[in-house]
Amino acid sequence: MSDIESNDLNVDFSGILASIEPEISRVLKVAIAGGDISASDACLLLDSNGLEYNATVLVADVLRRRTVGDIVTYVVNRNINFTNVCIKRCGFCAFSRDFRQEEGYLLPVEEIVRRSKEAWDYGATEVCIQAGLPPQMEGDLYIRLCEAIKAELPDIHIHGFSPEEVLYGSIRSKTSIRQHLSDLKEAGVGSLPGTSAEILDQALRDKISPGRITKDQWIDVITTAHDLGIQTTSTVMFGHVETNLQIAEHIDIIRNIQMETGGFTEFVPLSFVNSEAPMFLKGLIPNVRTGPTGMDVVKVHAVARIMLNNWIPNIQASWVKEGDRISQLLLTAGVNDLGGTLINESISTSAGAQHGQLMKPSQFRDMIRDA
Repeated sequence: MSDIESNDLNVDFSGILASIEPEISRVLKVAIAGGDISASDACLLLDSNGLEYNATVLVADVLRRRTVGDIVTYVVNRNINFTNVCIKRCGFCAFSRDFRQEEGYLLPVEEIVRRSKEAWDYGATEVCIQAGLPPQMEGDLYIRLCEAIKAELPDIHIHGFSPEEVLYGSIRSKTSIRQHLSDLKEAGVGSLPGTSAEILDQALRDKISPGRITKDQWIDVITTAHDLGIQTTSTVMFGHVETNLQIAEHIDIIRNIQMETGGFTEFVPLSFVNSEAPMFLKGLIPNVRTGPTGMDVVKVHAVARIMLNNWIPNIQASWVKEGDRISQLLLTAGVNDLGGTLINESISTSAGAQHGQLMKPSQFRDMIRDA
């Protein structure tokens, strides 16, 4: 019996593939047989509808079960966005404030440590630390912050500082990216969030976030971190002005990095939240969409599983952006990870996300059992 005919979930793949468009069938046959599909082929899947869409989701679910089984993971953690003051003005970000604005804040190190200890007492094993880029930031702030947390909580995992923050920290500390990452690791950073990626297409980045970390700089920070033994997550932000081909090419870049370094732990698609985003609210960029449709969300997660299945085993749903119902649905479309409890989350919430800031472990378990 061939791989295509094998009965992974009592599914007659031969019958399904014979009933859909030949080009989609060809791409899905490659995936079912364990091959890697190209970015252009992935774009065909992202463009699919009807039976072709259903087949794509089914194949993603089968690949998920083959690779990681039915175990769904999550982490008990706390998100600490310690400042919203930022020198950048990204079109999609409703969180940042100019340092002269009344709403701007910067938590002292002592308060960050207190929140970390509180999270530990609640049962958290990780703190996730991300924030804005305050002007005149002391070059050793990130180092001191990590050292202070580790002095009180030596066993907690620090998942902190996006590539944008690493780049800024290296500039403020007048050190190389490699040296700054090495210093962060020594201070206690266990892994980096692979945010600030958005879409790794420089022309698009210049449009939605001029002055933000470049595509090449993002890749440099990530690959240097991996070379130093610091694992990272990886992300994509979709549903704004990007094309399906740009999404597919972005995932292909992530896959190529993983082939080289093996340092990504998971891939996290992030839906654009439009309601408070400046580029939508103020009409700064023409033709900005109102975020992805539900079908778009499912397709991006499914295609991420199909493209990355041989290289990154974990595909994560962001419950903060998608809500519990859609996140639960995504568990049947290639997803096997639900992220963290968070306790506090400011960035998506500021942009208009309506799904809260805390997901209790019991809620995760109920969501998983009922999927």
